Amino acid sequence: KKTPMYDEVIYFEKEKEGVVVEVAFQHSDSYNETLFSFANNINTIEGGTHLSGFRTALTRTVNAYAKANKIIKDDKTMSMGGDDIREGLTAVISVKVPEPQFEGQTKTKLGNGEVDGIVQQVINENLGNFLEENPAVGRRMIEKAVLAATAREAARKARDLTRRKGA
Repeated sequence: KKTPMYDEVIYFEKEKEGVVVEVAFQHSDSYNETLFSFANNINTIEGGTHLSGFRTALTRTVNAYAKANKIIKDDKTMSMGGDDIREGLTAVISVKVPEPQFEGQTKTKLGNGEVDGIVQQVINENLGNFLEENPAVGRRMIEKAVLAATAREAARKARDLTRRKGA
């Protein structure tokens, strides 16, 4: 069993423009990303606009925090992608939308375009505040993401080298 990177679960709940956004997540030292998304208590296993908003905001906020606090250099040589930041992340994203628009009969994907921006705003504000108030947690999150980015880049270089030798 993997131990959590920190015992604290990061949790936000906020209502904006009639949409209630609830997010809870925690990093661990595992390598798997586990995301659960819900819209009006319906499990949206294919995700949708709320999940894409969460992913975008998480990546943007963590990168901005890392650069602002000089944890990573502000250059193009080292970039943390969304996959790097979400490595080891377990998250639950739930939205309550007044008039949900689901794609398909099975209601497995939320299609409301405005929800993406609302979720991004909520995550940007609340996660940014959380990271400022808990710099040790932020530093560990970023160090794990940098390690994942470094491993990804090393694997790419090894793959390229192997392909060149085979040609």
